[in-house]
Amino acid sequence: MRAVDIILNKRSGKELSPDEIRFLIAGYTAGDIPDYQMSAWAMAVFFRGMNAEETAALTGAMLHSGEVMDLSGIPGPFVDKHSTGGVGDKTSLILAPLAASLGIRDPMMSGRALGHTGGTLDKLEAIPGFRTSLGPAEFREILAKNGFAMTGQTKDIVPADRLLYALRDVTGTVESIPLITASILSKKKAEGAQALVLDVKYGSGAFMKDPADGEKLARSLVDTGKAMGMRIIALLTAMDEPLGNKMGNFLEVEESMDCLEGKGLDGAEGPADLLEVTLELAARMAVLGGKAEDSAGGRRLCEQALKSGKPRELFLAGIKSQGGDPEEFLSMRGNYRSPHSGEVRAARGGFISRIDAFTVGRAGVDLGVGRNRTEDPVCPAAGVEFHLKGGAAVKKGDRIMTVWGKDQAGLSAALPLLEKAVEYSDTAPAPRGLILKEIASA
Repeated sequence: MRAVDIILNKRSGKELSPDEIRFLIAGYTAGDIPDYQMSAWAMAVFFRGMNAEETAALTGAMLHSGEVMDLSGIPGPFVDKHSTGGVGDKTSLILAPLAASLGIRDPMMSGRALGHTGGTLDKLEAIPGFRTSLGPAEFREILAKNGFAMTGQTKDIVPADRLLYALRDVTGTVESIPLITASILSKKKAEGAQALVLDVKYGSGAFMKDPADGEKLARSLVDTGKAMGMRIIALLTAMDEPLGNKMGNFLEVEESMDCLEGKGLDGAEGPADLLEVTLELAARMAVLGGKAEDSAGGRRLCEQALKSGKPRELFLAGIKSQGGDPEEFLSMRGNYRSPHSGEVRAARGGFISRIDAFTVGRAGVDLGVGRNRTEDPVCPAAGVEFHLKGGAAVKKGDRIMTVWGKDQAGLSAALPLLEKAVEYSDTAPAPRGLILKEIASA
């Protein structure tokens, strides 16, 4: 079997056999198949696609390219959540302790910011001392103790995905639905999740700009997961505006704590959009974890849990278990900001029709929130606080954002982008829908 023949077959639109796919992934992981051949194959997949059987075979081959977490001996159920990426999306930080408070164990393996989208690991590492590199034994210990553990992908877990992800990022093949599907599900299966809730985002700040493409990705993930024995529910959610009122690594941890303390619940002041998406995702985790009959019942359980304060205490316990100091973290809330700051004020009167998520995300890279390359550092104290968002009435000169940059040059580069991100209208815009639909296995 030769890699070039497999490339030619896919280039011609032929269905690849499981043996061909396993040969390709095993050879690439071992270093026997070079980047240039894998790049050609990825581009062929980008244009020709893969059917459900091929995608399941690719996911399985990637899963077994390395080690798989052994969670035997720890009582389940094991349910995780994955987002396809966005701006201000910090739901994982809230969901993990919230699900744990219901008796669901969440073995969460997360990633870093790349391009305009944020990364859970960068947010967690904004907490002084927090360690996101956990070995299998420590991961098991923390998961058993707290009900959740949050770690990064190690070199031994799904190494094929680590290699292929980096290759896709520099070859223009990131948006391929089969490659995204295999990347997500191989990691989630490897971490030990039995069921999965997916937040598939669409809009300017998402990889999938069009909701129809987002639905295709959601369906691919749900169907492939079912073929691999996983129960999956996907929600198609909007990412035209940043989620929540804060964007930035430490800022987003702060806002997660706000939600864990019930801010935004029952009409209280707080990030209502963030809490709405989080509760709907958590409700599905409750269903998949066998704690609720339906999403309505799951949501009631989650709201009750937030009011009890247990998820907040579990989050602080998680900080301590992973090397951080909860008291130091709490003392930093509202204070930990870069000294390089500025503001965005309304350029005219009327209404804010929206604040474009993609443009904010691009500005975030200049500020030091995100990165262009995986090795670029991030600034935990940089970010944006939104005082007003889409739908708000404004007068010229009203403060819309406070902005913090890693340095003065980054701040100066980001401010014009953030001003451009604010779109205005003369009349109040229609209320923005956050959740388009639910997609689940038949």
